Amino acid sequence: MDRITVPNEVLIPEIGKLLSEGREVELRPKGNSMLPHIRQDRDNVVLLKKEQVSMGDIVLADLGGRYVLHRIIGEDGDVLTLKGDGNVRGTEKCSRKDVLGTVVRIIRNGKRSVKPGKARFWIALSPVRRYLLAIYRRMPKCLQ
Repeated sequence: MDRITVPNEVLIPEIGKLLSEGREVELRPKGNSMLPHIRQDRDNVVLLKKEQVSMGDIVLADLGGRYVLHRIIGEDGDVLTLKGDGNVRGTEKCSRKDVLGTVVRIIRNGKRSVKPGKARFWIALSPVRRYLLAIYRRMPKCLQ
């Protein structure tokens, strides 16, 4: 099968339209910001527009034309704080209306479907995440 690469500025708004129509969308994420839970070139995510999002959900958000697939690590009314599981520092803030969709399934190696958890333990490990990720990145791919 041929592969087409489409820039996020073109693709993500179209995905947002499909999600707002109530459709499920499968997407191949790019980057390593969600390691170890989502890995590029291995995993696809299935997104759905949900009425409510909460702490621990993985969401696709529009940050003013920059798009991220990150986890909600904080809530303050309408303002959400997002952080990638593979990021050791740095967060983003957005409003609830900026959330285009929520990850409802992760498809591993094109076969196995996994329901994403809230990763409360992983979020709590934030102070030592740097070391855990360094170990993970050095593991052979077959063990990841």
